[in-house]
Amino acid sequence: MRDRLMVALDVPDRTQALAMRDVIGDGVGWMKVGMRLFVAEGPQLVRELLRFHRIFLDLKFHDIPNTVAQAVESAGSLGVQMVNVHTSGGLAMMEAAARAAAGFPGMFLIGVTVLTSDARSAEDALRLARERALLAKKAGLHGVVCSAHEVRTIKKDCGEDFLTVTPGIRWGGQDKQDQQRVADPSMAIREGADYLVVGRPILQAASPRQAADEAVAMMASSHG
Repeated sequence: MRDRLMVALDVPDRTQALAMRDVIGDGVGWMKVGMRLFVAEGPQLVRELLRFHRIFLDLKFHDIPNTVAQAVESAGSLGVQMVNVHTSGGLAMMEAAARAAAGFPGMFLIGVTVLTSDARSAEDALRLARERALLAKKAGLHGVVCSAHEVRTIKKDCGEDFLTVTPGIRWGGQDKQDQQRVADPSMAIREGADYLVVGRPILQAASPRQAADEAVAMMASSHG
């Protein structure tokens, strides 16, 4: 289960990112680098993190097809194991991204469906996530980012081998903060999620390694 847990390194700089990596150690298989950290520190930090963990480069590319394809190629050349685009960019953009990603067989290309902070109703979120997941599959993506509440439907429509990466993970009475559609680690795995992304519940814990271990234990308890 550790290989299915991603820690979102939502910290401001290299010093804090490497310190968190050292604290968590082999407690997780993946680190996620998002816009804040990447803009601050760039590709060199990603290369440093790749020495110890697989990396999900979470930059949510959304632009004209050629620009997105070139960005995906750059991510592949950097050596990351996962990168994402916004499915709202449309079929042509995602197809261009998929063609670029095909040159890097060790890298997953996934599409963001509906952000877990989106305040729309659960019914609307499910409908839109399903539509966008089907479009991502048609375009040749490996999977999508979605909340745990949409995983089961997406797996049914797109196939069990279509990856689902699930943020919005909370447990033990933690504050939802800006997240709307949340789930605990056990529920997310039970619903069929392939990977869980956890940020603040681990980063802000008194012991980040202990929090990561707790998440892994909950994931394992679901026998997913």
